[in-house]
Parts: sequence; structure tokens; C-alpha cells
Amino acid sequence: MAKEIRIAIAGNPNSGKTTIFNNLTGARQKVGNWPGVTVEKKEGMTSYNGHAIRVVDLPGTYSLTAYSLEEIIARNYIIETQPDVVVDVIDASNLERNLYLATQLIDLGVKLVFALNMVDIARSRGLVTDHAKLSVLMGIPFVSTVGTRNLGTRDLLETIVRVAEDRESVSRHIHIDYGLELEEEIEKLQGLIRTHTSFPDKHHSRWMGIKLLENDEEVTKQIEKGPGKREVFDQLEKSKAHIHNIMGEESEALVADRRYGFIRGALKETFQQTRRDRRYLSDQVDMVLTNRLLGFPIFIFFIWAMFQLTFTLGQYPTDWIDAGVGLLGQFVGEVMGAGLLRDLIINGVISGVGGVVVFLPNIFILFFCIALFEDTGYMARAAFIMDKVMHTLGLHGKSFIPMIMGFGCNVPAIMATRVLESRRDRILTILINPLISCSARLPVYVLIAGALFGARAGNVIFSIYLIGVALAILMGQIFKRTLFRGEIAPFVLELPPYRMPTLKGTIIHMWDRGSIFIKRMGTVILVGSILIWALSSFPMAPNHSSDPGVEKQYAAQREEFQENTLLGRLGKAIGPVLRPLGFDWRESVALLTGFVAKEIVVSTFGVLYHVGENSGEESESLRSAIRSAMTPLIGYGFMVFVLVYTPCLATVAAIRRETGSWGWTGFSVGYSLTLAWILAFIIYRGGLILGLG
Repeated sequence: MAKEIRIAIAGNPNSGKTTIFNNLTGARQKVGNWPGVTVEKKEGMTSYNGHAIRVVDLPGTYSLTAYSLEEIIARNYIIETQPDVVVDVIDASNLERNLYLATQLIDLGVKLVFALNMVDIARSRGLVTDHAKLSVLMGIPFVSTVGTRNLGTRDLLETIVRVAEDRESVSRHIHIDYGLELEEEIEKLQGLIRTHTSFPDKHHSRWMGIKLLENDEEVTKQIEKGPGKREVFDQLEKSKAHIHNIMGEESEALVADRRYGFIRGALKETFQQTRRDRRYLSDQVDMVLTNRLLGFPIFIFFIWAMFQLTFTLGQYPTDWIDAGVGLLGQFVGEVMGAGLLRDLIINGVISGVGGVVVFLPNIFILFFCIALFEDTGYMARAAFIMDKVMHTLGLHGKSFIPMIMGFGCNVPAIMATRVLESRRDRILTILINPLISCSARLPVYVLIAGALFGARAGNVIFSIYLIGVALAILMGQIFKRTLFRGEIAPFVLELPPYRMPTLKGTIIHMWDRGSIFIKRMGTVILVGSILIWALSSFPMAPNHSSDPGVEKQYAAQREEFQENTLLGRLGKAIGPVLRPLGFDWRESVALLTGFVAKEIVVSTFGVLYHVGENSGEESESLRSAIRSAMTPLIGYGFMVFVLVYTPCLATVAAIRRETGSWGWTGFSVGYSLTLAWILAFIIYRGGLILGLG
């Protein structure tokens, strides 16, 4: 086989970049993190005509300027790794904006292929691009693709191989002309950079000179580390002053103007709009979905429908899996001899992990719905709708994007606050983000709501999520007026066009999120279940016996025995704090173990109620046990407490990492725990006063 070809997939967010990556690699991909950070890294393999091709999906960016972590990662990978080919995925229906990133890639001097994606949408809007002529003008091959229908993938692979092997006749390196005055200053800086720094490559040195004129912080830091920095910075100051004196504008603005001038010039000869003054379907839909009066109620309806579907549709496979877990416990009980190992497997592993496994269908249905919202383009509309709501409360609309991500998991949502330019806005968003209910809490809601509220369970779960969003907005407003006073920086929220999602793409996105949950069951939840079993089993009762017949004789005393175990004593120790909320020692222990991971709350109940110990008609399911132990009032207060109280350890670690402060981390833990207690107290005591207990 020929030498491996390494390619990087770049592009704007919502350009279809990840769809192209999936088309190229299929199932042959792995997901990890970029070194030193938690931004997701996708890498895959494909082959074409005897060539092994390694594909890396770079973070979606609008430019290669050091404004965000994603931009820094993308450009550092290209500069340091030097892939054989960079494929820039361009939205054919929004060429001018998408080609801005292309101009910066041209400045880097790398081998390029442009995937002109979503040409079907462009044509439906009367947008026609002569991509063959554009290829000749720019010296870079353009390949038409429709990622959602896997069209053009073979042509793209063929072009990638030709460019990598220098066999593409169209390919030639061009320089974007920044005008006489800027070009003279770029050349001066380029010469000093090549002479005095560790970047002798002529293309990278030209790019660095341009970035210095753009006041790029990362490039400035790189120059500061090398020799000859004084000469470079002295020349930079002279160049900026000269450009401002001659042109009357800052160099940064002039560079951007020249780039857009290059783009407009290229499109003038190759692009035409055959139909004008036409209201597209996307615009017609937006007239309703983003309407000032209708947008918010429609958004709430979609979220309600999502949770109704999650609970009602998920109920059937959940019951099947629940029955399977019971049969597994029965089978193990019959084939294994009595003893501690049998007790561990049945009451520890099967009860603990099995108690969470049964809710996998609910988790995957939720992720499928979220993926559907994202793939259609509606998620961006949700951010736009909530932007208006949050601005009326003095909050930044852009902050709602990480909050939306929090429905999946709070950890990546907290990482996503890096896109916020202001540290004040980042910390504020981090503090309120854990109030958005993540998928790990969903099994707790499904268990308790299903046990206590019957047919109304879907509405009850929906109300919990609404409370989370309302609390996030309320606390954000309080923090903004007390801890984080100041003006809100403006930000434009993008509204990408609506698209018809593909089943394959939606399932891939669902699996990417759901597989993380499955991995947690094999690690955190399994270890937590075993630990909980051990703490709830020792010290053993003096009359404990491994003989099932003898155990049955003492079944009535089991609760007394459990209260004297290490876990029972711990639960009774913290009981006085939580007893005013209506919680007994079991609920107290479950909340305590939930500090590690919220799914472990369900595992704890499974172990404490020994739901895997017996099976058959006499077996008491976990929901039946919950129904016997809690009233609806206590159950609702418990769900609200789980929603609000201290986030899991992984989220706490993410807060510490992103804020860089133990103080803010401690404040986040403390205020959420206090708020949870107050709300649960109000619900329980208020309910008793109203006669709802």
C-alpha cells in the first residue's frame, strides 16, 4: 500500500464538516480529546485506490484568529502536524462568509482542497457557482458535495490523492494581495521572522507577519519566546504606525477588508443568483418559529414533546430490560452457591448497574431528540429565542448555547463557555450551568416519577427541567446584579438554514453521546455499586446467614441490620440535616453517593432495596419499593433536590479547571447545595400545609 496520506477537515460551524468526515470514515473512527484540553477530537481512517488516508476532524471555526480555543487548536494542528492536505468544507449557500476561513488557509501555504458542500440547498435558492472556474482563479480544486446524501465523496477522495501527490493540474500557490502598503510591511516582518525566529518556512513566516498586523495574541507570544523579538516588535510598531498614517485605518481592519475584497472579486466572476426577492422556505418557517410572540411557546412545546416521547416511548423497552435484569438475578441466584460472592453479584452488581441499565432507552431517546434538533437547525433557533428572553434579564444570549449543551452533559457544556470572550461572563455561565438538568439525572426522574405519578410522569419530568431553566435564569440575574455587574458584550447569533436530517447522521450523533453513558456504567457506576454494597453489608448482623431459608426468617429485621451497617450509620449521621425535607436515611445516603455521579443515586436505591435479590411474583421491583417508601410530595422534593444540589465530581473538576479558582469552585458547590435544601424544604413543608402530603 502507498504511503499514508494525512488530511485535516476544516470548516465553519454548520457547514456540514462533520457529515463529510463521517462520509469519509464511516465507522472507522475514534473519539478522544485534543492534548491538554477537553475539546473533542475525532480521527478516522479510510482507503482509496491503495492509499491509506488518515482523517482528522478539526474543531469548527470561522477563522484562524486566536479568539477561541477551537481556533487555536485548528491552526496549531495545521502548523505543527503539517497534514498532507487540508480539506476546507464550504457552505455553498453562504460562500462569502465561509471563504473567509479559506483566505487564512491560503495564507498558511498548505495544500488545499475545497469541498463545496450543500450545493443542493444553494441551487434551490437560485445560487449557482462555477466551481471549475473558481478552482482555476484561486489555484485550489473545488469539489461539489452533498454531505447529507453522501454525494461527491468519491470525487473528493480522488482530488485529495491527486493534491497530496502533486498531480492536480489546478493546484498552485497564490498570495492574497493585501495592497502595496500592507505588502511592504508584511515583507519587512516576514524577513525578520525568518532571520531571528525558529520559523524559517516562507509561507508560515508570511502568515505570522500578517497575524502580527492583526494583533494576534498567540503569534505575539510565540515571537516573545524566540530570539530577535526586539527587532520584530520594533518593526511591528513602525509598520502599524506607517499603515495608520498612510491609510487612516488600523492594520487589523485593513487585512480583513482585503480578504473580503479578494472573496468578492473571485465570486464576481464565478457566482450568480438566478432568482431574487424570493422568500425561501427557511425564512417562512422562521417567521413562525422565531416569531416574537409564538417562538417561545413553540420552543416550550417542543421540549415538552421531547420529554413525553422520552418517557412514554421509552417505557416499553425499559420494562423489557427491567424484566431481563430480574431474570438475570434469578438465574445467578439459582446457579451460584450461597455466600458473599453471590450476594455481591446479585445485590451489588446486578441491583446497582442493572438499576441504571434499564433507563438506557430513555437516555438514547433523549439524545436522539437533541440530535434531531441540532441536525435540523432548530437548536440554533432555540438559542436565538432564549437570547431575547435572557437579554431582558440582563444576561448574555450567547451563554445559552452552553446551557443548551447542558441537557446532554454539564462537563462539555462548561467547557463550551470558552467561546465567551469575557471572563466575567464565563464564570457566570459556569455557575448557573449545573442547574440545567443533564442526562445523568434523567434515570432518577424516570424512576421516581414513574413510581409515584403514573400517567403524569412525563409532565412531571418536564416540570423539573423547566424549574432548572427558570432557576438558571433567576440565579444568573441575581449574580449579574451582585457579583458580576457590568455591560453585556454584543454578539451575533447565527441562524443556519434548516436541513433535512439523515437517519444515519442523527443516529451517529445519538451514539456519540449515549456511548459515553454506557462507558460510565462499566466504570464509575460499577465501582460505585460495589462500594455501596460493601458499605451496606458490613458489619454483618450477628445472625447473618448465607442460607436463603435462614435469611428469609430474618427478612423482617433487614432494615434494622442495614441501619447498623457503615452506610446506614452514615445515613443516620446526616439524617438530621435532611429530615426536615421528608427524607429518610436511604434518601440521604443516595444523595450522598450522588456526589460522585448522579446515576449512582439509582444504583444506591437498587442496592439498598435489594431489588435483584429475588424474582418472580414475590419480587418487589425498585419502583414498587420507591412507591412504598415515598409519597408523591417527598418524591417531587427529592427530584428537585437532585436537580439543584452539588453537581457530580466530573463537573466540579471541570469548574475548577475552567475557573482556575478553588474559591469559585467552592462557591458553586456551596450555593447549589444551599439552594437545593431551601427549595426541597419549601416544597415539602408547603405541601404539608396545603394538605398535599
